[in-house]
Amino acid sequence: MFEQELEMEKRESSIVPLLLIVGLILSIVAVSGYYLLESRKVLSNQEATSIVVDSLKAQGPATVHFVTGMVKSSVNEKPHDPHYRLLEKAGLINLGKDTGAYGTITPVMLTQQGQALLAELGVTKVKEKDGTESYTVPIAERRLVGVSKVTMQGPSRAFVDFTWKWEPNKLGNLFDASGSMVKSFNTWDRATLIQKHGANFYHGEPTKVTLALMKTDKGWQIATEE
Repeated sequence: MFEQELEMEKRESSIVPLLLIVGLILSIVAVSGYYLLESRKVLSNQEATSIVVDSLKAQGPATVHFVTGMVKSSVNEKPHDPHYRLLEKAGLINLGKDTGAYGTITPVMLTQQGQALLAELGVTKVKEKDGTESYTVPIAERRLVGVSKVTMQGPSRAFVDFTWKWEPNKLGNLFDASGSMVKSFNTWDRATLIQKHGANFYHGEPTKVTLALMKTDKGWQIATEE
C-alpha cells in the first residue's frame, strides 16, 4: 500500500513540471501567433483614404477677412489693402471717402451683390464693439484627388502617397492668383494678396504629399515627430 502511494506521488510530481512546460509552450505559441497576425495586417487603401480626408478637412478652408462699417485704419485692418480693393473691383463692397481727424476712417459697405454672394457661403460674422462688422469668408477647400500608394514600414508604421487639389467657391475664383482679377494688381499687391489675404493658385496642378502614419491603441493616426 505504501509503495503504491509513493509511486502515485512520483507520477504527480513529474506531471506538474510537464504541465508547466506545456502551458509555457502554448503561451509562446499564442503570443507568436498574435504578433504574426498583427505583422500581416496592413493599412488598407480605404483606411488610408479616410485618414487623409480627415487630415485635409482638419486644416480648414482658405479664407479672406474684411470689415464693414466705419473702419478705422490700424495695424491689423487697413481698408485700402489690396483685398479690399479686389472686393471693390468685383462689385462686392463700396469704399467711401476717408474721414477722421485722429486717424483715417473709411466707410466700407456691402453691395447687394456682395450680400447675395455671402448668403451662399458659410460666413463667420462678428459684431464688433465699435459698431463695425467683421467677416471671415471661406474661399477654397482642400479636396482629395486620390491615394496612389500605401507603403508599410513594419506592422505599426506606414507611408501614404496621395494628391489633393484646391476647390474654390465663387469668391475663391476671384482670389485665384492666375486669374484676371488678381493679375490686374501690381507685383507688390499680388504678393500681399497671396501672403496675407488668401489668394492662391486655386486652379493649379494637384499637390503630391507623403503622409507618415503610425498605429496606436486608438488605431492608425498621423505620426508625430518626437
